[in-house]
Amino acid sequence: MQRSLDDLALFLAIADAGGLAGAARATGQSAATLSRRMTALERDLNRRLFERGARGYTLTAAGRELLAEAEPLRDVAQRLTRWASADPTPRVRITTGHWTSRFLARHIRRVWSPGDAWVPEFLASNANVDLARREADIGVRNRRPEQNWLAARVTLPVHYAVYGVDPQVQGFLALPDGYPTTPSDRWVRRHHGDEIVTGASDTRLMLDLALSGMGRIVMPTFAGDAVQGLARLSPPIAEIAHDEWLVMHQDARHDPPVRAAIDALFTLLSDPALRPAP
Repeated sequence: MQRSLDDLALFLAIADAGGLAGAARATGQSAATLSRRMTALERDLNRRLFERGARGYTLTAAGRELLAEAEPLRDVAQRLTRWASADPTPRVRITTGHWTSRFLARHIRRVWSPGDAWVPEFLASNANVDLARREADIGVRNRRPEQNWLAARVTLPVHYAVYGVDPQVQGFLALPDGYPTTPSDRWVRRHHGDEIVTGASDTRLMLDLALSGMGRIVMPTFAGDAVQGLARLSPPIAEIAHDEWLVMHQDARHDPPVRAAIDALFTLLSDPALRPAP
């Protein structure tokens, strides 16, 4: 079949209107053009799609079958229309862990303003979102990528410590079994597994539990030191300190909006005033 999707869209319009006049009003095409396009479509498909008569265009059995097959195109057309009419400023998808997402969301206006040539869109996840399949444009990772199709830029080391509302709080909070783990979660299970009192499905909920006095939480120092009501209850945990990397696809990094986003994120994540050494 050599016909374009435009012809199928015209077919749907004629099927809905039951004739050329209504379809012409809906599509802006002349009745003569619609008639010619449908004749060509029938020839390409080797099927008669319409019975043409005084009462208009009535679908044949083959036409009804094509209508059922072409129905999903309506949703595609609506989505494309919404996309075309939306703000053309490209969204740059940034995937990070929950603490880094929170940090970036709080400080993004230092490096981004409405009217810039890109818009940040955050995908907070402790799981690795696939940059190869372009599920995100930029990732913040705790190690340098090994794949040669990924590029990386180092920011600042990330340090961790134990936090709680006060030193009297006992027990630790952890992610439930089966959830994507983090360096801090693995450290808690390794060293304080028998002291875990409860957990939550994401680290932001665990912060709320910690603030309620439910238990201790291990957090990056740049995040924990910024939370009112939490006190640092341990020295930095050297075992889980790590470098931090901005990671992106080799090809995507040359896209101007992505390039601008990389520079902006690097400015925030490498600022020792915002993320001081512990």
